[in-house]
Amino acid sequence: MQEDNAKRMSYMVIGAAWLAVFCLFGYRATFSVLLGPMAKGMGWSVAETSLGYSLMMTIYAVTAFFSGMIIDKWGTKPVYFIAAVFGMLGFYLTSLVESLYAYYAAYAIFAGIGTGMLWVSSTVSVRKWFVGKSYAKMWGLAFMGAPMAQVVLSLGVKKVLQTMDWRTAMFYLAFVTLGALLVASALAKKNPEQYGLQPFGLPPAGTQAAPKPEYVWGVGEAFSKLAVWGAIFAFVTSMVAEFLIWTQVVMYWTKDLKMSLNEATNLYVAIGIVGIFSMPIMGIVADKVVGILKNEVKGRKVMLVFAPIVGAVACISLLMTGVSVGYGLLACVLFAVYWAIEPGGVVGYTGAVYGRVSLGKIWGLATLIVMGIGPALGSYLGGYLFDISGNYSNSINFAMGSFILSAIVAALLPLSATPSVPAGDTFSKTGKM
Repeated sequence: MQEDNAKRMSYMVIGAAWLAVFCLFGYRATFSVLLGPMAKGMGWSVAETSLGYSLMMTIYAVTAFFSGMIIDKWGTKPVYFIAAVFGMLGFYLTSLVESLYAYYAAYAIFAGIGTGMLWVSSTVSVRKWFVGKSYAKMWGLAFMGAPMAQVVLSLGVKKVLQTMDWRTAMFYLAFVTLGALLVASALAKKNPEQYGLQPFGLPPAGTQAAPKPEYVWGVGEAFSKLAVWGAIFAFVTSMVAEFLIWTQVVMYWTKDLKMSLNEATNLYVAIGIVGIFSMPIMGIVADKVVGILKNEVKGRKVMLVFAPIVGAVACISLLMTGVSVGYGLLACVLFAVYWAIEPGGVVGYTGAVYGRVSLGKIWGLATLIVMGIGPALGSYLGGYLFDISGNYSNSINFAMGSFILSAIVAALLPLSATPSVPAGDTFSKTGKM
């Protein structure tokens, strides 16, 4: 009965994380489609409109830090509830704005707080319930919410824009977000230890590989080690490239290649369609790599080298879309493969190095740094480089270089971090288990 109950609860954790990721990436997927109509309708430049998203991601990053501390102590239920309220207000209040600065305030503050409650909570909750060779495939299932958002919400917004305006689209998105996250809050569970359970993926009790009690890292101590900074730098360089592409790719197809918004949105949705399958498949692949190497840290590191290389190749293919739309479709497939690996992979690497118990606060601060820089910089640079050059070639080339740098940094990641207390001591310097 205990095993059946544990499985049932773990599936609820995955379901809640799926809904959280659906809403989080719903913001990103719909912004790319809404960017052009918003800029045109309000008389703003692409860079000015993109800055709203950049500011939102800055607030997101600060919020993510605090959400990590909440998760370690109380779990994800209160986090998802806060996200439901602020995520709804982010869309709803933005739909009412009449000036650029009102847009910055409504979108950045409310959407930033709402989405900032979702990334750390969804990734860490899955990592706390699944470890070792069980983690990546289960995260892949939860992360399927992201491509589903890209497909369902992008197509939904496109349909609304055909007969109405961007304000109406945001109004509908507000209540989709509220409903989904209230359900996520109802499904959410605390950490397994708080129910007297163990995470899935641990070696069987009594085997030679049975785990010792985890060392509890302090935040300052963890951030004195190279492992977390390497993970941050590898992730932030990928995020700069990724968010540049996500927020500007529809504009690239419509402005540079003269596609209609309908054609460009359909092509953009292809990333989501492929992602629905690539998320669990690449999760299984990542777990098999861990099994083959018999070392979770090494396996996650290998995948963190592979993912941005795929992203760089996708950028090359994207630049060739003008030759044939087939290259654009190939770019979508490759971006979906990259996407299925990188975000969950870096959490898996960090969790494998530092353990589950301390992961919330460590990953919360790491997310503050990564998301405070990567998405904001990438989103703004994509629009800025277009504004000064009149096309998106420089933007995509910049993204390609950033992906390559991420792969180089990932290849240099260490395979461990040594605690500051003698080996075998499971206590932190504060005396907490």
